[in-house]
Amino acid sequence: MSFKEIFCQGRAIDMLQRAFASDRWAHAYIFAGPEGVGKFKTACTWAKLLLCEKPVVEEGFADGCGSCPSCRLFEAGSHPDFNHIYKELLEFTKDNADKKTPVDLAIDVIREFLIAKASNRPTLSKRKVFVVSEAERLNASSQNCMLKVLEEPPAYCSIVLLCTRLEKLLPTTRSRCQIVRFGAIEEVRIIEKLRDMGIEETPARYFARLAQGSLGAACQWARLELAGASLYEVKKELLDSLSGYEFAGALDLVQDVLARSKKIADVWADLDKATSKTDINRRAARTVILMIISALHDAMKRSAGSADEPANFDQKKQIEELAVRFDAECAAEKIAECYRMLGWIESSVNEKLIFEQLLLNLADSDTIEV
Repeated sequence: MSFKEIFCQGRAIDMLQRAFASDRWAHAYIFAGPEGVGKFKTACTWAKLLLCEKPVVEEGFADGCGSCPSCRLFEAGSHPDFNHIYKELLEFTKDNADKKTPVDLAIDVIREFLIAKASNRPTLSKRKVFVVSEAERLNASSQNCMLKVLEEPPAYCSIVLLCTRLEKLLPTTRSRCQIVRFGAIEEVRIIEKLRDMGIEETPARYFARLAQGSLGAACQWARLELAGASLYEVKKELLDSLSGYEFAGALDLVQDVLARSKKIADVWADLDKATSKTDINRRAARTVILMIISALHDAMKRSAGSADEPANFDQKKQIEELAVRFDAECAAEKIAECYRMLGWIESSVNEKLIFEQLLLNLADSDTIEV
Protein backbone atom coordinates (compact mmCIF):
# COMPACT_ATOMS: atom_id res chain seq x y z
CA MET A 1 0.00 0.00 0.00
CA SER A 2 1.65 3.18 -1.23
CA PHE A 3 0.64 6.68 -2.30
CA LYS A 4 2.15 5.86 -5.68
CA GLU A 5 -0.62 3.29 -6.24
CA ILE A 6 -3.33 5.98 -5.99
CA PHE A 7 -4.04 7.73 -9.27
CA CYS A 8 -5.99 10.82 -10.36
CA GLN A 9 -5.85 12.32 -6.85
CA GLY A 10 -2.61 14.28 -7.10
CA ARG A 11 -3.96 17.42 -5.44
CA ALA A 12 -5.23 15.59 -2.36
CA ILE A 13 -2.04 13.56 -1.98
CA ASP A 14 0.12 16.66 -2.47
CA MET A 15 -1.74 18.38 0.38
CA LEU A 16 -1.05 15.45 2.70
CA GLN A 17 2.58 15.17 1.60
CA ARG A 18 3.22 18.86 2.29
CA ALA A 19 1.61 18.55 5.71
CA PHE A 20 3.76 15.54 6.58
CA ALA A 21 6.94 17.20 5.34
CA SER A 22 6.30 20.24 7.53
CA ASP A 23 5.29 18.06 10.51
CA ARG A 24 2.11 20.13 10.78
CA TRP A 25 -0.75 17.89 9.68
CA ALA A 26 -4.27 18.44 10.97
CA HIS A 27 -5.58 16.40 13.88
CA ALA A 28 -8.82 15.82 11.96
CA TYR A 29 -9.50 15.62 8.22
CA ILE A 30 -12.59 15.26 6.06
CA PHE A 31 -11.83 13.43 2.82
CA ALA A 32 -14.71 14.68 0.66
CA GLY A 33 -15.64 13.44 -2.79
CA PRO A 34 -17.68 10.94 -4.79
CA GLU A 35 -17.93 7.33 -3.69
CA GLY A 36 -15.22 5.01 -4.98
CA VAL A 37 -12.57 7.54 -6.00
CA GLY A 38 -9.85 6.46 -3.55
CA LYS A 39 -10.76 8.20 -0.29
CA PHE A 40 -10.53 5.04 1.83
CA LYS A 41 -7.36 3.82 0.17
CA THR A 42 -5.76 7.24 0.66
CA ALA A 43 -6.88 7.32 4.31
CA CYS A 44 -5.35 3.88 4.92
CA THR A 45 -2.10 4.85 3.19
CA TRP A 46 -1.98 8.05 5.24
CA ALA A 47 -2.60 6.04 8.43
CA LYS A 48 0.16 3.61 7.53
CA LEU A 49 2.56 6.53 7.05
CA LEU A 50 1.62 8.17 10.37
CA LEU A 51 2.04 4.87 12.24
CA CYS A 52 5.29 3.84 10.50
CA GLU A 53 8.43 3.68 12.66
CA LYS A 54 10.81 4.66 9.84
CA PRO A 55 8.99 6.51 7.03
CA VAL A 56 10.79 6.51 3.68
CA VAL A 57 11.19 9.87 1.91
CA GLU A 58 12.34 9.87 -1.70
CA GLU A 59 12.52 13.13 -3.64
CA GLY A 60 10.23 14.77 -1.12
CA PHE A 61 7.63 11.99 -1.33
CA ALA A 62 6.93 10.13 1.92
CA ASP A 63 5.55 6.61 2.36
CA GLY A 64 5.48 3.93 5.01
CA CYS A 65 8.63 1.79 4.92
CA GLY A 66 6.67 -1.46 4.58
CA SER A 67 9.16 -3.43 6.67
CA CYS A 68 8.92 -2.20 10.27
CA PRO A 69 6.65 -4.09 12.74
CA SER A 70 4.05 -1.32 12.47
CA CYS A 71 3.86 -1.54 8.66
CA ARG A 72 3.75 -5.33 8.69
CA LEU A 73 0.89 -5.36 11.19
CA PHE A 74 -0.92 -2.68 9.21
CA GLU A 75 -0.64 -4.65 5.98
CA ALA A 76 -1.91 -7.73 7.83
CA GLY A 77 -4.98 -5.78 9.01
CA SER A 78 -4.15 -6.19 12.69
CA HIS A 79 -2.49 -2.95 13.79
CA PRO A 80 -3.68 -2.17 17.35
CA ASP A 81 -3.50 1.60 16.81
CA PHE A 82 -5.53 1.74 13.59
CA ASN A 83 -9.30 1.89 13.99
CA HIS A 84 -11.75 1.66 11.07
CA ILE A 85 -15.20 2.79 12.18
CA TYR A 86 -18.32 1.90 10.17
CA LYS A 87 -22.01 1.55 10.97
CA GLU A 88 -22.02 -2.27 10.92
CA LEU A 89 -20.01 -2.16 14.16
CA LEU A 90 -23.29 -1.52 15.98
CA GLU A 91 -23.76 -5.25 16.59
CA PHE A 92 -20.48 -5.27 18.54
CA THR A 93 -21.47 -2.45 20.89
CA LYS A 94 -22.84 -3.01 24.35
CA ASP A 95 -26.51 -4.06 24.41
CA ASN A 96 -26.91 -3.86 20.61
CA ALA A 97 -25.99 -7.36 19.45
CA ASP A 98 -29.55 -8.13 18.37
CA LYS A 99 -30.16 -4.88 16.49
CA LYS A 100 -30.28 -4.62 12.72
CA THR A 101 -27.77 -2.36 11.02
CA PRO A 102 -29.42 1.08 10.82
CA VAL A 103 -29.26 3.60 8.01
CA ASP A 104 -27.44 6.08 10.24
CA LEU A 105 -24.04 5.67 11.86
CA ALA A 106 -25.24 5.18 15.43
CA ILE A 107 -24.09 7.24 18.40
CA ASP A 108 -23.22 4.02 20.30
CA VAL A 109 -20.63 3.17 17.62
CA ILE A 110 -19.03 6.62 17.95
CA ARG A 111 -18.98 6.43 21.75
CA GLU A 112 -17.45 2.97 21.99
CA PHE A 113 -15.16 2.81 18.95
CA LEU A 114 -13.98 6.43 18.69
CA ILE A 115 -14.39 8.44 21.88
CA ALA A 116 -13.61 5.64 24.35
CA LYS A 117 -10.66 4.32 22.33
CA ALA A 118 -9.24 7.79 21.71
CA SER A 119 -8.77 8.21 25.45
CA ASN A 120 -6.38 5.23 25.58
CA ARG A 121 -2.76 5.80 24.63
CA PRO A 122 -1.25 4.00 21.61
CA THR A 123 -0.15 0.40 22.08
CA LEU A 124 2.59 0.03 19.46
CA SER A 125 3.10 3.28 17.56
CA LYS A 126 3.46 6.88 18.67
CA ARG A 127 0.00 7.66 17.30
CA LYS A 128 -3.52 6.31 16.91
CA VAL A 129 -5.48 6.77 13.69
CA PHE A 130 -9.27 6.59 13.31
CA VAL A 131 -10.93 6.37 9.88
CA VAL A 132 -14.72 6.84 9.84
CA SER A 133 -16.45 5.50 6.72
CA GLU A 134 -19.72 6.99 5.42
CA ALA A 135 -19.45 10.06 7.65
CA GLU A 136 -22.44 11.51 5.80
CA ARG A 137 -24.50 8.95 7.76
CA LEU A 138 -23.55 10.49 11.10
CA ASN A 139 -26.79 11.93 12.47
CA ALA A 140 -26.86 15.11 14.53
CA SER A 141 -26.55 13.23 17.84
CA SER A 142 -23.52 11.25 16.63
CA GLN A 143 -21.81 14.39 15.32
CA ASN A 144 -22.48 16.38 18.49
CA CYS A 145 -21.13 13.49 20.52
CA MET A 146 -17.79 13.62 18.71
CA LEU A 147 -17.32 17.41 18.64
CA LYS A 148 -15.06 17.53 21.67
CA VAL A 149 -12.69 14.85 20.40
CA LEU A 150 -12.57 16.63 17.03
CA GLU A 151 -11.80 19.97 18.65
CA GLU A 152 -9.41 18.84 21.36
CA PRO A 153 -8.19 15.32 20.57
CA PRO A 154 -5.28 13.79 22.45
CA ALA A 155 -1.98 14.82 20.86
CA TYR A 156 -1.40 11.28 19.57
CA CYS A 157 -4.78 11.05 17.75
CA SER A 158 -5.48 11.56 14.05
CA ILE A 159 -9.05 11.28 12.75
CA VAL A 160 -10.19 11.02 9.12
CA LEU A 161 -13.87 11.28 8.15
CA LEU A 162 -14.73 9.88 4.71
CA CYS A 163 -17.69 11.74 3.24
CA THR A 164 -19.54 11.64 -0.08
CA ARG A 165 -22.01 14.43 0.80
CA LEU A 166 -20.31 17.25 2.65
CA GLU A 167 -23.58 19.12 3.16
CA LYS A 168 -24.75 16.30 5.45
CA LEU A 169 -22.13 17.23 8.05
CA LEU A 170 -22.97 19.95 10.55
CA PRO A 171 -21.10 23.26 10.26
CA THR A 172 -19.65 22.59 13.71
CA THR A 173 -18.20 19.30 12.45
CA ARG A 174 -16.79 20.79 9.24
CA SER A 175 -15.21 23.72 11.08
CA ARG A 176 -13.17 21.38 13.27
CA CYS A 177 -11.63 19.48 10.36
CA GLN A 178 -9.41 20.26 7.40
CA ILE A 179 -11.21 19.35 4.17
CA VAL A 180 -9.33 17.42 1.49
CA ARG A 181 -11.28 17.17 -1.75
CA PHE A 182 -11.19 14.18 -4.10
CA GLY A 183 -12.27 14.29 -7.74
CA ALA A 184 -13.62 11.80 -10.26
CA ILE A 185 -11.34 9.22 -11.88
CA GLU A 186 -10.67 9.53 -15.61
CA GLU A 187 -12.83 7.23 -17.74
CA VAL A 188 -9.85 5.78 -19.61
CA ARG A 189 -8.24 4.70 -16.31
CA ILE A 190 -11.45 3.00 -15.19
CA ILE A 191 -11.79 1.13 -18.49
CA GLU A 192 -8.16 0.03 -18.27
CA LYS A 193 -8.72 -1.30 -14.74
CA LEU A 194 -11.90 -3.18 -15.71
CA ARG A 195 -10.19 -4.80 -18.69
CA ASP A 196 -7.35 -5.90 -16.40
CA MET A 197 -10.00 -7.54 -14.22
CA GLY A 198 -11.27 -9.55 -17.19
CA ILE A 199 -14.23 -7.46 -18.38
CA GLU A 200 -14.66 -7.17 -22.16
CA GLU A 201 -14.31 -3.80 -23.88
CA THR A 202 -18.02 -3.00 -24.45
CA PRO A 203 -19.31 -3.68 -20.91
CA ALA A 204 -16.14 -2.07 -19.52
CA ARG A 205 -16.93 1.16 -21.38
CA TYR A 206 -20.54 1.03 -20.21
CA PHE A 207 -19.66 0.41 -16.54
CA ALA A 208 -17.06 3.20 -16.66
CA ARG A 209 -19.65 5.68 -17.93
CA LEU A 210 -22.35 4.47 -15.56
CA ALA A 211 -19.91 4.95 -12.66
CA GLN A 212 -19.38 8.64 -13.55
CA GLY A 213 -15.79 8.70 -12.34
CA SER A 214 -16.17 6.25 -9.44
CA LEU A 215 -13.53 3.54 -9.85
CA GLY A 216 -14.82 1.77 -6.75
CA ALA A 217 -18.37 1.51 -8.13
CA ALA A 218 -17.15 0.33 -11.53
CA CYS A 219 -14.90 -2.32 -9.98
CA GLN A 220 -17.72 -3.54 -7.74
CA TRP A 221 -20.00 -3.94 -10.77
CA ALA A 222 -17.18 -5.74 -12.57
CA ARG A 223 -16.80 -8.18 -9.68
CA LEU A 224 -20.54 -8.79 -9.72
CA GLU A 225 -20.42 -9.37 -13.47
CA LEU A 226 -17.60 -11.87 -13.12
CA ALA A 227 -19.45 -13.60 -10.27
CA GLY A 228 -22.51 -14.25 -12.43
CA ALA A 229 -24.85 -11.35 -11.59
CA SER A 230 -25.20 -10.59 -15.34
CA LEU A 231 -25.40 -6.84 -14.72
CA TYR A 232 -24.61 -5.93 -18.30
CA GLU A 233 -27.31 -8.26 -19.62
CA VAL A 234 -29.77 -6.83 -17.09
CA LYS A 235 -29.02 -3.34 -18.39
CA LYS A 236 -29.54 -4.35 -22.02
CA GLU A 237 -32.85 -6.10 -21.35
CA LEU A 238 -34.04 -3.25 -19.11
CA LEU A 239 -33.38 -0.68 -21.82
CA ASP A 240 -35.12 -2.88 -24.41
CA SER A 241 -38.19 -2.95 -22.14
CA LEU A 242 -38.18 0.75 -21.32
CA SER A 243 -37.88 1.90 -24.91
CA GLY A 244 -41.32 0.64 -25.85
CA TYR A 245 -43.35 -0.41 -22.85
CA GLU A 246 -46.76 1.05 -21.98
CA PHE A 247 -48.80 1.51 -18.85
CA ALA A 248 -50.59 -1.83 -19.19
CA GLY A 249 -47.28 -3.69 -18.94
CA ALA A 250 -45.87 -1.65 -16.09
CA LEU A 251 -46.68 -4.04 -13.24
CA ASP A 252 -45.21 -7.00 -15.14
CA LEU A 253 -42.05 -4.96 -15.64
CA VAL A 254 -42.01 -4.14 -11.91
CA GLN A 255 -41.97 -7.85 -11.06
CA ASP A 256 -39.23 -8.47 -13.60
CA VAL A 257 -37.08 -5.62 -12.27
CA LEU A 258 -37.60 -6.76 -8.67
CA ALA A 259 -36.47 -10.26 -9.59
CA ARG A 260 -33.37 -8.94 -11.31
CA SER A 261 -32.56 -6.67 -8.38
CA LYS A 262 -32.88 -9.64 -6.01
CA LYS A 263 -30.52 -11.73 -8.15
CA ILE A 264 -27.95 -8.94 -8.11
CA ALA A 265 -28.33 -8.64 -4.32
CA ASP A 266 -27.88 -12.39 -3.79
CA VAL A 267 -24.61 -12.43 -5.73
CA TRP A 268 -23.51 -9.23 -3.97
CA ALA A 269 -24.18 -10.80 -0.55
CA ASP A 270 -21.91 -13.73 -1.40
CA LEU A 271 -19.11 -11.34 -2.40
CA ASP A 272 -19.48 -8.89 0.49
CA LYS A 273 -20.30 -10.78 3.67
CA ALA A 274 -19.24 -7.88 5.91
CA THR A 275 -22.09 -5.65 4.72
CA SER A 276 -25.63 -6.11 6.03
CA LYS A 277 -28.16 -7.74 3.69
CA THR A 278 -30.39 -4.69 4.05
CA ASP A 279 -27.66 -2.41 2.76
CA ILE A 280 -26.85 -4.80 -0.08
CA ASN A 281 -30.52 -4.84 -1.15
CA ARG A 282 -30.43 -1.04 -1.18
CA ARG A 283 -27.28 -0.99 -3.29
CA ALA A 284 -28.70 -3.48 -5.80
CA ALA A 285 -31.90 -1.44 -6.19
CA ARG A 286 -29.84 1.73 -6.48
CA THR A 287 -27.77 0.16 -9.27
CA VAL A 288 -30.89 -0.67 -11.28
CA ILE A 289 -32.22 2.89 -10.88
CA LEU A 290 -28.84 4.29 -11.95
CA MET A 291 -29.16 2.25 -15.14
CA ILE A 292 -32.56 3.85 -15.78
CA ILE A 293 -31.17 7.32 -15.05
CA SER A 294 -28.32 6.69 -17.48
CA ALA A 295 -30.76 5.78 -20.27
CA LEU A 296 -32.97 8.80 -19.59
CA HIS A 297 -29.94 11.09 -19.50
CA ASP A 298 -28.86 9.78 -22.90
CA ALA A 299 -32.39 10.36 -24.23
CA MET A 300 -32.44 13.88 -22.81
CA LYS A 301 -29.15 14.75 -24.49
CA ARG A 302 -30.35 13.22 -27.76
CA SER A 303 -33.57 15.24 -27.63
CA ALA A 304 -31.56 18.37 -26.96
CA GLY A 305 -29.40 17.71 -30.02
CA SER A 306 -26.19 16.80 -28.19
CA ALA A 307 -23.53 15.09 -30.31
CA ASP A 308 -21.86 13.42 -27.30
CA GLU A 309 -21.64 9.64 -27.41
CA PRO A 310 -24.23 8.22 -25.00
CA ALA A 311 -23.36 6.06 -22.02
CA ASN A 312 -25.56 3.42 -23.67
CA PHE A 313 -23.58 3.63 -26.90
CA ASP A 314 -24.32 -0.04 -27.59
CA GLN A 315 -28.11 0.54 -27.73
CA LYS A 316 -28.50 3.70 -29.77
CA LYS A 317 -31.76 2.52 -31.32
CA GLN A 318 -33.39 2.19 -27.92
CA ILE A 319 -32.08 5.61 -26.90
CA GLU A 320 -33.60 7.08 -30.06
CA GLU A 321 -36.95 5.51 -29.16
CA LEU A 322 -36.78 6.95 -25.64
CA ALA A 323 -35.89 10.37 -27.09
CA VAL A 324 -39.01 10.22 -29.27
CA ARG A 325 -41.18 9.43 -26.23
CA PHE A 326 -39.58 12.02 -23.93
CA ASP A 327 -38.43 15.44 -25.07
CA ALA A 328 -35.54 17.04 -23.16
CA GLU A 329 -37.78 18.72 -20.59
CA CYS A 330 -39.86 15.60 -19.96
CA ALA A 331 -36.75 13.42 -19.67
CA ALA A 332 -35.32 15.85 -17.12
CA GLU A 333 -38.51 15.52 -15.06
CA LYS A 334 -38.29 11.73 -15.22
CA ILE A 335 -34.65 11.87 -14.09
CA ALA A 336 -35.65 14.06 -11.14
CA GLU A 337 -38.25 11.44 -10.21
CA CYS A 338 -35.57 8.74 -10.34
CA TYR A 339 -33.39 10.70 -7.95
CA ARG A 340 -36.36 11.08 -5.63
CA MET A 341 -36.67 7.29 -5.66
CA LEU A 342 -32.97 7.02 -4.73
CA GLY A 343 -33.82 9.10 -1.68
CA TRP A 344 -36.61 6.66 -0.87
CA ILE A 345 -34.10 3.80 -1.01
CA GLU A 346 -31.89 5.54 1.54
CA SER A 347 -34.98 6.01 3.74
CA SER A 348 -35.70 2.25 3.63
CA VAL A 349 -38.99 2.52 1.72
CA ASN A 350 -40.26 -0.84 0.42
CA GLU A 351 -38.51 -1.68 -2.86
CA LYS A 352 -41.67 -2.93 -4.56
CA LEU A 353 -43.35 0.40 -3.85
CA ILE A 354 -40.31 2.27 -5.18
CA PHE A 355 -40.21 0.40 -8.49
CA GLU A 356 -43.98 0.59 -8.92
CA GLN A 357 -43.90 4.35 -8.46
CA LEU A 358 -40.91 4.76 -10.75
CA LEU A 359 -41.99 2.51 -13.61
CA LEU A 360 -45.60 3.67 -13.61
CA ASN A 361 -44.27 7.20 -13.85
CA LEU A 362 -42.16 6.22 -16.86
CA ALA A 363 -45.12 4.71 -18.75
CA ASP A 364 -46.48 6.50 -21.80
CA SER A 365 -49.80 7.31 -20.18
CA ASP A 366 -51.24 7.61 -16.69
CA THR A 367 -54.61 6.28 -17.80
CA ILE A 368 -55.62 2.74 -18.68
CA GLU A 369 -57.42 2.28 -21.96
CA VAL A 370 -60.62 0.20 -21.70
